[in-house]
Amino acid sequence: MRPIRLGVAGLGRAFTLMLPTFLQDRRVQLVAACDPREAARAQFARDFDTPVYPDIEGLAADPSVDAIYVASPHQFHAHHTRVAAMHGKHVLVEKPMALTLAECDAMIQACEAADVRLIVGHCHSFDAPYAKAREIVSAGGLGCVRMIHALNYTDFLYRPRRPEELQTDAGGGVVFSQAAHQIDIVRLLAGSPVTKVRAVTGAWDAQRPTEGAYTVLLWFQSGAFASLSYSGYGHFDSDEWCDWTGEMGTRKDPQDHGAARRRLASIHDADEEARLKAASTYGGPAYRPAAAAAAAHYQHFGPIVVSCDLADLRPVPDGVWIYGDERRELFRLPAPALPRQEVIDELHAAIVHGASPLHDGPWARSTLEVCLALLQSARDGRDVDLPARR
Repeated sequence: MRPIRLGVAGLGRAFTLMLPTFLQDRRVQLVAACDPREAARAQFARDFDTPVYPDIEGLAADPSVDAIYVASPHQFHAHHTRVAAMHGKHVLVEKPMALTLAECDAMIQACEAADVRLIVGHCHSFDAPYAKAREIVSAGGLGCVRMIHALNYTDFLYRPRRPEELQTDAGGGVVFSQAAHQIDIVRLLAGSPVTKVRAVTGAWDAQRPTEGAYTVLLWFQSGAFASLSYSGYGHFDSDEWCDWTGEMGTRKDPQDHGAARRRLASIHDADEEARLKAASTYGGPAYRPAAAAAAAHYQHFGPIVVSCDLADLRPVPDGVWIYGDERRELFRLPAPALPRQEVIDELHAAIVHGASPLHDGPWARSTLEVCLALLQSARDGRDVDLPARR
């Protein structure tokens, strides 16, 4: 059977993180791309000897494309997905699915009307250790999930940004980009709809005027509850508690502490910062492709503990620790064959075999609903109740 012929909408950072997977997984073939940047289009054409387009309309009309990977900035996800569906293309769209629930609804309706598949990812809930933890819980031997604690401390806010990435209304800040990962993971592990949200957020740097941190409590229909905390202010690095395995599954050097802030200190204005980001992105003069070799460990999104009736579970980059009444043991997973293979597993199963994906439109809509409730709760200083959803 021939591979899924994939077009790419947006050749930025999200694409570069997925590129090693696309290059190594024979179930997909890159056949076209669109991006407004001429340099990015030129590099893609050189690298893959395929057509390139300046906009989504040209890409979506290309008859060689079976599915489109929407990796454009957040604010374009809804439009790009609808255009892809109108041309009969299946869609793999990056998180967050969109910026409003109305946009999510329009995306779901467009894909249903066109009878094409809609999958949302990469979210870290695809990662094998979280899926294995959920499998262990679902087996029933440990009782019910009662409590989940998740945290992540990174330098997210001090990586080079375009201006809109520091504007909450345009999808900037840590809630749309980072809480989407953490909430997706916790929803997967709880196995139950979120019914109530209470949150506080932190915006502590006037030069980066958006949310850089949050703590949120979630209540689930099952009776379980969860606490989630995130900071992108670049001080403590919680990968220290993951044996210095970074988010991408590769080893980190503790001596690199503060590198993001030091790099940003040389920037004088927003335009220069945007140019710095563009320079290191695909097609830019400072772009360096990711190593093709598989990572030694799975990707992750910080320390997480799942408390059940009879044990606590802790997913880690190489498996799942189980802490029972009398002993602790590591359920070790085999090393990943290639990064983010789980995304292609779900995409291929949905398009080729007609399987119902977990990370479909309604699933991702519910994650965005919690993100929006987080912002509303922090803004209004109150609990936000949600309707029961899957």
